[in-house]
Amino acid sequence: MIKNIINEMTTLISKLSTAIKEDIEDIKNAQNEELLNRNDLKQVMINNITSLKQQLNEEIAKQMQEGVDINIFKNNIDDLEKKLKALYELNHSLASIVLPLKQMYQEIVEEITQNNGGSLIDIKA
Repeated sequence: MIKNIINEMTTLISKLSTAIKEDIEDIKNAQNEELLNRNDLKQVMINNITSLKQQLNEEIAKQMQEGVDINIFKNNIDDLEKKLKALYELNHSLASIVLPLKQMYQEIVEEITQNNGGSLIDIKA
């Protein structure tokens, strides 16, 4: 059961990594529609990984209580941890691209709002 959970998590991590890499490329190529289309799918994958992590922890605890030597899964768990760290770093790369853009747009909106007397849209009759 532990190996099955680890395999499922590994598959999801790989898919999520691919989606994040595609996000980075779409940002570079200004293809925002594709980027937005993946958001729901990525959220589902993140939720599934979180759920599987909980299941893995529960299964490890259960196996330990039953006297199973958990060290037989050490390499698999270490590999999973490395993949999660790589996913974290990849997501950090995406954030380093997105956050400056967000800040830039926020500054533009604030400037327009200030120039229009506190309103984003200046309506003239």
